[in-house]
Amino acid sequence: MLDLFTEQISSALCSRSSAMASCRNVSRRGIANVDGGCQIGLVSTKSTRHSFRNSGVERKIPRTSASRFAVTRRLIAIKAVSIIDAPAQRSSRPSNLEQELRNLKILQAKLRAAESQREKIQIINQQRRVASFLERNETLKDLLDFESLEERQFYLLKCLVAIGQEHVLLVEQSWLDLKQRPENGGQSRCSSPLKHALYVLLSIIENWEKPENYAKSSTFFNLKIGENSVKTVNAKNKSCKEEISHAMDKLLSTLEDVETFYDCIGGIVGYQVAILELILASKNEWHSLNSQYHQDFSDASSLNEFHVPLGPDLSKNIEYAAQAAVWGIEGLPELGEVYPLGGSGDRLGLIDKETGHSLPVAMLPYCGRTLLEGLIRDLQAREFLYYKTYGKQHITPVAIMTSAAKDNHKHIMALCEKHGWFGRGRRNFQLFQQPLVPTVDAEEGKWVKSEPFKLVLKPGGHGVIWKLASDKGIFDWFYSHGCRSATVRQISNPVAATDVTLLALAGTGLRNGKKLGFASCQRSVGASEGVNVLLERNTIAGCWEYGLTCVEYTEFDKLGIIDAPVSPGSVQAQYPANTNVLYVDLATVERIGSSKSEASLPGMILNLKKPINYEDYLGVKHSIYAGRLECTMQNVADSLFTSYPYRCFSKVQENLDTFIVYNERRKVTSSAKRERKAMDKSLHQTPDGSLLDIMRNAYDLLVSCNIQMDKVEDNTVYLNSGPPFLVFLHPALGPLWEVIRQKFRGGSIANSSELQLEIAEFSWVDVQLDGSLIILAENIMGFEKSSENEDAMLHYGQQCGKCRLQNVKIENKGVDWKSSENVYWQHKVDRLETVKIVLRGNAEFDAHDVVLKGDHLFEVPDGHRLQITTGDSGLSSTMEPIIDEMSICGSWHWKYTLHNSHFNLEMVQL
Repeated sequence: MLDLFTEQISSALCSRSSAMASCRNVSRRGIANVDGGCQIGLVSTKSTRHSFRNSGVERKIPRTSASRFAVTRRLIAIKAVSIIDAPAQRSSRPSNLEQELRNLKILQAKLRAAESQREKIQIINQQRRVASFLERNETLKDLLDFESLEERQFYLLKCLVAIGQEHVLLVEQSWLDLKQRPENGGQSRCSSPLKHALYVLLSIIENWEKPENYAKSSTFFNLKIGENSVKTVNAKNKSCKEEISHAMDKLLSTLEDVETFYDCIGGIVGYQVAILELILASKNEWHSLNSQYHQDFSDASSLNEFHVPLGPDLSKNIEYAAQAAVWGIEGLPELGEVYPLGGSGDRLGLIDKETGHSLPVAMLPYCGRTLLEGLIRDLQAREFLYYKTYGKQHITPVAIMTSAAKDNHKHIMALCEKHGWFGRGRRNFQLFQQPLVPTVDAEEGKWVKSEPFKLVLKPGGHGVIWKLASDKGIFDWFYSHGCRSATVRQISNPVAATDVTLLALAGTGLRNGKKLGFASCQRSVGASEGVNVLLERNTIAGCWEYGLTCVEYTEFDKLGIIDAPVSPGSVQAQYPANTNVLYVDLATVERIGSSKSEASLPGMILNLKKPINYEDYLGVKHSIYAGRLECTMQNVADSLFTSYPYRCFSKVQENLDTFIVYNERRKVTSSAKRERKAMDKSLHQTPDGSLLDIMRNAYDLLVSCNIQMDKVEDNTVYLNSGPPFLVFLHPALGPLWEVIRQKFRGGSIANSSELQLEIAEFSWVDVQLDGSLIILAENIMGFEKSSENEDAMLHYGQQCGKCRLQNVKIENKGVDWKSSENVYWQHKVDRLETVKIVLRGNAEFDAHDVVLKGDHLFEVPDGHRLQITTGDSGLSSTMEPIIDEMSICGSWHWKYTLHNSHFNLEMVQL
C-alpha cells in the first residue's frame, strides 16, 4: 500500500515539476516547510532558501522513475532516514548580505552608543523591520501575549526581528496541532508525527497546481487535508497557550544569554554582525567591509610575515627539560588548573546505553575511567611528586567550564559528587557554564530552528572562557587560593601531562614571568589542525609588532599561509601544531577577558564546513551545513603583541610576553575527538589512535628501564589484530620518567601481555611478565580523611599501599585476545588467567625469587604485609601485621631528593 502511495506521489512530483519551478521565486517561508505545514505568524515576502532546503523539498526532481522513487521515498520515510542537506550552489545574483551587514553595523553602533536601556528600546523601535512586524502581526501579538512581557523581554524579541530572524517566531499549524490536546484524554490530535508529515506533504503537492495561492502568502493558511481542514489556532485555547508560553520562555532565556554575554560586541545585533562578516569572509566578499571579526592579520598593516616560532625542545635539551620541570614543581602552589569541558563532542557519538541519551566528551570511558577522572589523576600525580619532594601537602584549585549541551554540566557535577570530589574537597572546584549560542545556515546566516521558538544551539567555543571566567568571578577565586598562573588543557587530550610536558611549560612561564605559553609539537602536512606562528607586522604607524599566536587551518588560504613540508619529500609541516595546552598568567587573561571589547572574545571563527545534526518536532532528522560563532581560547595571544619602533632581526622572542616549548608529539597531544567507524582505516583523533600513542609512550619508557619488549608496529597492525600489549601505569609512579626509571629495572614483558599498575610506591627489579599482571592499591598516593562538616581530603604519602617484585617470573594465559568483546581503548577485555594483587589500606606485598604460574589472586588486608617466596613444596607465603610505628609510612618507602635539577630516589627500609 505504501509503495502504491509512493508511486502516486512520485508521479505527482514529476507532473508538478514545472509548477515547482514557478514557485521558487515566491515567498518560500509560507510553503516550504514540509516538516511544519502551514505557518502562523509573520510570513516573509523575501525569497530565501533556508526553510525550503531544511525540509528536503528544494531539490532537482530526477527524471527517471527509479530516481523519482528514491527521492520520494526519502520524503515519505521521514522517521527512518536523515535528510542530508549539502550547501546550496551560490546564486549568480548579487548577494544582499553586504547591504544587510552595513545596515546592522549602523544599528550596532547606535545601540553600543546608547547610555540606557530605554534609549536602546527607542532605537530598536525605529527599525523598519520591527515596525512592519508589529503592524502586520496583530494576531500574533495576541497569541504570544506581548502585553504580558517585561520591557526587556520585548526588546530582545524586537532585536531578533531587527536582525532578520523573524522566522524563529513563525508558528506552524502542525506544531500547534501536535501540542493541542483534546478534552477526552490528553493525547495529541495527530496519532503519529509521520502521518501528520504525510498529510502536510500531500497538501503542498495538491496546491502546486495553484502557485499563485502561495505568492499571496497571507499570514494564516487554511490548507485542505483530505476531509479535514487545518484550522487557525484558537488563541483562547489554554493548553496551547501554555505550550507557547513555555517555548517563549526558553527562547527569551536564550536571547538574554546572547544579549548579556556578547555585550562587548553589541549583544544580539553584534552576534549577527560577526556572523555575517565571517560568512562574507568565507565567500571572499569581505574586502570592502573593514571586517572586525574574522582572523585577518592584514588590517591596518603594510607588511605581515609568518615565522616558525623558536623554543626549547624538551625531547632533545634534556638538561633544560629537567630544570624547567623542577621550576614547575617548585611553583605548584602558585598554579591553578583550568579545564574547558563545555564542548558537545558530536563526532564521538557517545551514548548512554541505559537511557539512550547523548553524553558529553568528559564521560568517555577511556582506559578504564572517564576522561575527566584521567585529568584529575594527572594533577594528583604532580601534587604527589610535590609532596615527595618537599614534604608539603598541596591541593590545586580546579576551574571547569561546562555547558548545558548534552547535560554536560549535570553529568560533570554528578561525576564529581560520585567520587567525593576526588578527595580534594568541593571548595577546591569551581564549575561555571558557558552559554549555548544559535547556529546559523551557511548561506545567509539564518538562525536554525527545530520548531517554533526553539533554536538549534551549540556551545560557543572554548574561547569564551576568559570573558566568562571574568563575569563569574573565577579569577578572584583563584587569587584567594594563592594562584597567579594556571595550566590549561582540553578534555579530549589524555597525554598532555606525559613526562615533563606540563611541568616544564608551567616552569618556563613562572620562572621568566611570561604571560602566555604554548606546548607544541610537530604537525603533518595537510592535517586538520591549527598552527603556532611568530607573527611579524609593520603597522601604519610605523611600529613593528611581534607575538606568538595561532592560526586555524581553515584560515590558511585567506592569510596566504602555505602548508608546506619542512623539506622536500617530508611529511612534517614547517609550522608546529597548536595543541591547546597552555600556560596563562591569570592577571593578564583577566584583563583581556574583562576588557568589554572584542578582545575578550579572541579568535572568532565560523566553521561552515561541517554538518550540524538536529531533529525537528515531527521527528525528521536534518543534517545541514551550518555553524555558530566560536571563539578560540589560544588566540588570547592576539592581545599580547610586543611593539618596537624598529624591525627586529634576531632574538626577538626572548623579550616577548609569549613563549613556546616543544616535545615529542605523543607526549603533547593525541586526541580522542571522534568515533572510529567499523570500516575506518584512519586512527587519527580517535580513542584507538590515542591508545596506541599511550602504548608507544609506555614502550619508550620501559625500554629505557632496560626492560625487553616488542615495539608497537604500524597502525594497520592494530586494525587487524589489536595492540601488541596493554600497559597502563598510574601517573603517580612519576609522573616524570626520570622518577619512574628508578622504580623499574630490568626484566621483560612478552608480546600480548597486560600490565596494569594502580600504585605509586612500587619497585620492579628483573621481573619477567608473560601474561597478565594487575596490581590495585586502595590507597595509591595516600589516604582520605574527613572531618566534621567537611569533605574527605586526600593526605598524600600516608598509609600508601606498597609492592616490591624482585626476580619474579609471571606466566599465565592472560588476555583473551580473540574475544569479540574486547574494547582495548576502554581497557575492557576478557581474561583467561591473571595474577591480581589487591592491597587494602596500607597493605604491602613483597615477592622475590619466585615463579607465579597460572591464575592467582592475592588480597592483602589493611595493616598487613604478605611475603611470597619459593618454598620446599612450591610457593611459600607469610602474612604478618605491620607494627603501629610503621602504620603511617609502612615498612619502607621511596625518598625523593633533588640534585642539580635531577631527582634521585632512595629506598628507605624501616
